[in-house]
Amino acid sequence: MPLQQQSRTGMPYARTLDLPPPFRLVVLREVGDAFAHAVAHAAELGAGTLVFVGRFDLAEFAVVLEPDQPLATARLAFYAGMVALGDVLAASAPPEKPIAIEWPASIYVDGGLVGGGRLAWPERADERVAPDWLVFGAAIRTVSMNDEEAGLHPLATALEAEGFSDAGSAELVEGFARHLMAALDRWQEDGFAAIAGTYAARLKRRSGELCEIDAEGDLRLRRPGKPARCRKLLPALKLPAWLDPRTGGPRL
Repeated sequence: MPLQQQSRTGMPYARTLDLPPPFRLVVLREVGDAFAHAVAHAAELGAGTLVFVGRFDLAEFAVVLEPDQPLATARLAFYAGMVALGDVLAASAPPEKPIAIEWPASIYVDGGLVGGGRLAWPERADERVAPDWLVFGAAIRTVSMNDEEAGLHPLATALEAEGFSDAGSAELVEGFARHLMAALDRWQEDGFAAIAGTYAARLKRRSGELCEIDAEGDLRLRRPGKPARCRKLLPALKLPAWLDPRTGGPRL
């Protein structure tokens, strides 16, 4: 699913980040909502637009895609985005620092929630037709703003607290863009199974449990001596478990 080059200009709040082509940047002020902005303006922004909120404590961003596949297949781009998130975090993590995904969208570092990803598409879009756009968005907590958070919220953490290098919002966004391009290229060359396998390797799981993502994007769980279970992707995407709807950021 390649990003398609567009020539639209006139983006607000221009700011320079080191993004690979064909990405173009839209920067919102700290009170902005990158995901909501990208969804509301996806048709006019065009493919490759990356919306970024310049916050100190949170890497919050969203990217617009214009797939050429039916929605039922194009939605699998969610996994490419999650692979890119995992890869950019692994690149700056301390040695042997565990990074795990709780299916489908929550990201944990050493057992603490740091954020996750989400996906949107046009309302009432036909599953059998290529959608006009998709938006993959993410929020990763980089800094805990309250020194007491670690004690009050032991299941949440921030990259700074976990010893990440180059863990600023801008660096994460730049790295994500490069890793997303690599993931999309790999999907195009090797098929979705390659992306699904990389994603599944980072999943949180019980001891002895086998996890795989099938061709529809659903999670298949198998344990010795027990019936296989299936968890559907579509309903899980509608309300990301990591997201605090009051703040628009990761839960504490």
